[in-house]
Amino acid sequence: MKEKIAGVNKTLIELFAGIFLFGIVCQIAGMFFTDQLFSYSSGLWIGIITAMVTAVHMYRSLDRALDLDEDTASKRIQMQSIIRYVGIVIVMGITMVNGVTNPLAAFLGIMGLKVAAYLQPFTHKLIIRFFAKEKTENLRR
Repeated sequence: MKEKIAGVNKTLIELFAGIFLFGIVCQIAGMFFTDQLFSYSSGLWIGIITAMVTAVHMYRSLDRALDLDEDTASKRIQMQSIIRYVGIVIVMGITMVNGVTNPLAAFLGIMGLKVAAYLQPFTHKLIIRFFAKEKTENLRR
């Protein structure tokens, strides 16, 4: 398990932490501002999961494009960006049509990726402190 986690890009883990933290904050805030909690929560967490999938897709697309020449990489990145947007449009379309989830909450969850990108320096410091604290506790034992 540790090898699998160690193989994942640290920035991607920090983005996940930011997206998840944003989801928790939005969930708590939503408890006070909505009377349809299930609809709000399901839409929000569908959006959060979509944001996480989008982050992984973006990371993998950029990682693969680094091995290509400039023209091919540019075309590949553009195509992968279109695929991400189409995926987001499909998720938003499903949340609008099904009548169970709140599409605005889903959009809020998807925007968690943007918020996490801005929070990344903060989550980086938080994760570094957490792991540094864990290492010192293990050394004391």
